[in-house]
Amino acid sequence: MTFQSSIFKDLATKAINHVSKDLSTLRTGRASVQMLDSIIVQAYGSGMKINELANISAPDANLLMIKPWDTSIIDLIEKAIATSGLNFNPVVDGDVIRIQVSPLTEERRKEMVKLLHQKIESGRVMLRSVRTDVKQDIEKQAGETNVSEDDIHNDIKELDKMTQEYMNQLDEMSKNKENELMTI
Repeated sequence: MTFQSSIFKDLATKAINHVSKDLSTLRTGRASVQMLDSIIVQAYGSGMKINELANISAPDANLLMIKPWDTSIIDLIEKAIATSGLNFNPVVDGDVIRIQVSPLTEERRKEMVKLLHQKIESGRVMLRSVRTDVKQDIEKQAGETNVSEDDIHNDIKELDKMTQEYMNQLDEMSKNKENELMTI
């Protein structure tokens, strides 16, 4: 299995990367610049991410600092953060926005774990979809010259093995993120 293998690996890696990026937006109680990735600011006539408009830093575990490159849009950034639904209270301090990241309550941690499992399941669905598509391509080779049923059987076996490896990566990501979420 050479042709399908490379296609599967590319698509599966993209799915894993997507899930990984998605998991980085989950709030863990520690300040992380990725916490603001989902926020869109209406500036300059279009929706832009905060990291496109400002420098974001996490000087300590409980604080995010945002320094816009153009101070005229500081109010727009503050409003976008306040209305984002992430329960942040941005404070404008001159030309910097400070966000105090409070520790998560036990109830909120459990909600985040549920959300984590939903995101992991979404990744599993992506991987299964990729596997199905590649398997169909393998099965279409039946009857072609130089392709035996044993070749097809072996390719499918290899595909299942590779799929399981990527599923194990998702399990590991889930376990690590859950530990991070539940750590106070």
